[in-house]
Amino acid sequence: MSKESVYVTRPSLPPLADMLPYLEKIWQTGILTNGGPMHQELELALARYLNVPYISLFSNATIALITAFKALHLSGEVITTPYSFVATSHALMWNQITPVFVDIDPLTLNLNPDLIEAAITDKTTAILPVHCYGIPCNIEAIQAIADKHGLKVIYDAAHAFSVRQGQRSILSAGDLSVLSFHATKVFNTFEGGAIVSPDEASKRHIDHLKNFGFVDEVSVVEIGINGKMNEFQAAVGLLQLQRVDAAIQSRAEIDRYYREQLANVKGISFLHTPADWSSNFSYFPIEIGSEFPVSRDALYHHFKQHDIHPRRYFYPLIPEFEMYRHLASANIANLPEAKKVSERVLCLPIYPDMPREVQQKIVSLILALAQGAEA
Repeated sequence: MSKESVYVTRPSLPPLADMLPYLEKIWQTGILTNGGPMHQELELALARYLNVPYISLFSNATIALITAFKALHLSGEVITTPYSFVATSHALMWNQITPVFVDIDPLTLNLNPDLIEAAITDKTTAILPVHCYGIPCNIEAIQAIADKHGLKVIYDAAHAFSVRQGQRSILSAGDLSVLSFHATKVFNTFEGGAIVSPDEASKRHIDHLKNFGFVDEVSVVEIGINGKMNEFQAAVGLLQLQRVDAAIQSRAEIDRYYREQLANVKGISFLHTPADWSSNFSYFPIEIGSEFPVSRDALYHHFKQHDIHPRRYFYPLIPEFEMYRHLASANIANLPEAKKVSERVLCLPIYPDMPREVQQKIVSLILALAQGAEA
C-alpha cells in the first residue's frame, strides 16, 4: 500500500479539466465576487438538491453561524452542546452571547432535550443543537421546548448535508440551519458555508448582513459583515454537486465494510442510528470500551505510528478549553455523558476515493490489537 499518511478525511477535488470551463466563464464576466452568476446558480441548485426553501452562501460556516445569531437578534445566553467543534460556541462568544452547556444523549450524542428546560433562565434567548456526525437531533422535542419558552432554535448542521429524517430534510428544522462546506465535508467548496432560511424575508435580511448591510449601491441598512462566497468557491460547488451522490455512495460502501469487519470485535461499538435516518456517511465514529485491550488514546497513537491519522472528535470537550472554564455550565461533573464519550470515541478515516487496501490496513491494525498481537 502507499506510504502516504492517511487522515480521517481528505478533500474531494473536481478534475482540473472540468474546472477550466468554469474558470473561463469567470474570466469572461470579470465578476469574482458580490453575488455573481456562479454564486446565484449554486444557491438555486443547492436549494433544489437539499429541498429547502432558501439558502444563503457564505465564505465559511463560522461566519455563517455568527451572522445567523445576529440575524435573530440573539443575546444573553444560548443553550448548546459541549460535544462539538469549538466553532459552535466561539461564534456565540463573538456575538457576546454566553454558551450554556447541557449534557448529551448517550445514544445519539446530541443535546439531550430532557436536560434543556432546567438550564433555561430569564437570560436565555435560544437553543443551539448540533446534528452530531449527521445524526438528527430530537427536533420535535427541542421545538416543543422552544415554543413553550419563546426561544429561537438554530441548528449547527455542519455534518448534516443532505441528511433526511423520513422524507423531510432536517435542514428545515428550527428558525435557521447552518451548513459547512469546508474541504473535509461531504460537499465542499474548499472553504464555505450556508444558512438555510424558512422564507424570503429571512433570506433577504441574512443577505444584507453578509454584505456589510448594503441594500444597494448607496444604502446601508444595518451593521453587516463580509461573509460573501466568491465565484471560485461557487464554481467548485457547482462541480462538486454533480459528484456528491457518487461520493456519498462511496462513503456508504466504506461504512459497510468497516461495520462488517469490526462487528464482532469486543470493546468496539458503533453509534445508535435512527431507523428513519438517511445518512450522508460524513464520519465513521467507533466507541472504544473497556473490553478492548487498549484505551482509545492508545489506539489513536498506535494508528499514528502506522501513518494512519484518525481523529478524537470531539476531544477535549469545549468547556474544557481555557476560555470556557469560568462558566458555571462548564463544570464537567454536570456533563458526565459528554465527558465519557469524549474519552472513548475515535473517528476512523472515511473519504470517497479511499483505497480498499487502506481500509484493510485500518481494520487489520484493530483486529491485531484485539487478538493481542503486535501489528
